[in-house]
Amino acid sequence: MHLMSTSEIFLIAMILIYTVPYLIWRVGRTEYWAPLVVVQIVTGILLGPGVLGALVPSYYEFVFSPPVIQSLNGIAMWAVMIFVWIAGIELDLRQVWTFRSESGLTAGLALGTPLVFGALAALVLLGFWGGWIGLHGQPWQFVLGVGMACAVTALPILILFMEKMNILRQPIGQRILRYASLDDLAIWGVLALILMDWTRVGRQGLFLLGFSLASLLFRKLMRRLPGTDRWFVGLIWLAASGFIADWAGLHYMVGAFLAGVVMDAEWFDQEDMDKLRHFVLLIIMPVFFLSTGLKTDFEVGGKVVFIAAALLLVASVGGKLAGVHVAGRILRWEKGEASIIGWLLQTKALIMIIFANVLLDKGVFTNQTFTALLVMAVLSTMLSVPMVAPRLMAGKELVSRSS
Repeated sequence: MHLMSTSEIFLIAMILIYTVPYLIWRVGRTEYWAPLVVVQIVTGILLGPGVLGALVPSYYEFVFSPPVIQSLNGIAMWAVMIFVWIAGIELDLRQVWTFRSESGLTAGLALGTPLVFGALAALVLLGFWGGWIGLHGQPWQFVLGVGMACAVTALPILILFMEKMNILRQPIGQRILRYASLDDLAIWGVLALILMDWTRVGRQGLFLLGFSLASLLFRKLMRRLPGTDRWFVGLIWLAASGFIADWAGLHYMVGAFLAGVVMDAEWFDQEDMDKLRHFVLLIIMPVFFLSTGLKTDFEVGGKVVFIAAALLLVASVGGKLAGVHVAGRILRWEKGEASIIGWLLQTKALIMIIFANVLLDKGVFTNQTFTALLVMAVLSTMLSVPMVAPRLMAGKELVSRSS
């Protein structure tokens, strides 16, 4: 009898990773309420130990053996680093500065309100049930982490949604990008704060100083390079920044984001950048979604996980909508405008999952917390398009409002 090698089992896993979500997406015609990226995340959960692994343990043990999982995790790590790096490159703070008063007020309320709601939800979880804080986490880290997870907006998925609804290049789309950009910047600052290792403050200070000086030299070098060379040097810069950030006691994701932030989008052809984002999503990010699903565990908390997910969903969506509506009243937006912006800004998916993954890896969250947050992120993202599309149809004139 032929015993399958690790490489053969790895390829079986890859077949599952690409085939199952594609069939669900295409045959089920889920695009309106669940685009392919959301289906891939859900499929990762279904293929993981919490669902199919619990129903058919022999399947899970055979396909997702430790060597296979180790290989998948390596691919997933590099995939998400590239994705976060691209998000950093495309972060345009110049537009935010141009409209700083309006952007600062809206982004502040859109971020701060759900953060407070999420932090309160975290306190409720700590008060009623145990098993939420990881072995290396402190209560303040947990509360701040859950609050930020409820507050963040997934900028890459937001861009994808607005492209599909043909509002990305419209004035309202550009406004929403400004608000989301500040949110995206804030989450990495909060993550760095949560992960601050006070026993290695000197090393982390050295990293920030060294990174600042290296960035100046790197920017001078990039300006002198031809376009094709910039891609290669940019990827070297990405890997080096991730390594040094991890060495300093932060996390390679913080390094990946900073590596992109100090780069200018104008150094690259926009069409090439769009293609890169598309191909990263198509080719290697599905592996990250699967590896994320493998970390879920519904057995640990049973029904409590779903109760927690529902509580976090209410805090996340309710907080985001409340904050944006307050901003709309202060800035005297038109009727219906705050609802459109609020429902789009509450899109979670990728960035929240990456954020929660980091805190899970660092021992701040448990698998139970991570699973509840993952379910919340999927549900909030699936709500976005169905809630926004009819409102856009009813308020077509709002699309052209620039402020």
